[in-house]
Amino acid sequence: MILLTTSRRPTRNVRTFCRDLSHVIPGTLRVNRGKLSRMGIAEKALELNAEKVAVIDRWKGGPGKIQLFRVVGGEGLKLIPPIIYLRGVTLRREIPGAIIRGRRIKSMAILESQGATSDIEKFKNACSEFFEIPIISQSEVLGGKYDAFMKIFTDKVGYLIVTFILLPEKIETGPRMKISHLIWETNHAG
Repeated sequence: MILLTTSRRPTRNVRTFCRDLSHVIPGTLRVNRGKLSRMGIAEKALELNAEKVAVIDRWKGGPGKIQLFRVVGGEGLKLIPPIIYLRGVTLRREIPGAIIRGRRIKSMAILESQGATSDIEKFKNACSEFFEIPIISQSEVLGGKYDAFMKIFTDKVGYLIVTFILLPEKIETGPRMKISHLIWETNHAG
């Protein structure tokens, strides 16, 4: 299980983004952080039998950074690369035609794309490993085995875009993230 929480003083959009992610990524549990320190988050994760933690930090009133951690017994949280810096987020309620209410997503995969750059492949592998989601081909998407898939691609400007597509309807359900950059060295923790 993965614990999903926010920075200490989240805005409404940060809370909504955290809730949206908990709805589309299976095996995540959203917890209000309150005044918990990082050690407190680790204790809460151990209490809930969660092996990993994702913390969403705010920047200028919106979601700005996602840090991924592994819970280490008595030591607290150990940062796992990459640190994801967000340029912008489109919440589920802001995506036209998105199915917000309805069935819960129980199984998800990451769509393998042809001609993907090494950055996209590295990021897909990191997401697959952290969230324990398989990477599948386009033909496997239509097999009916998964409720949704995560699509990772670059836009015209060169930013990484991550979005979630509901199956079998193939409707974007969101949230959609525009990633400004990724930090792969963990000594850069902040």
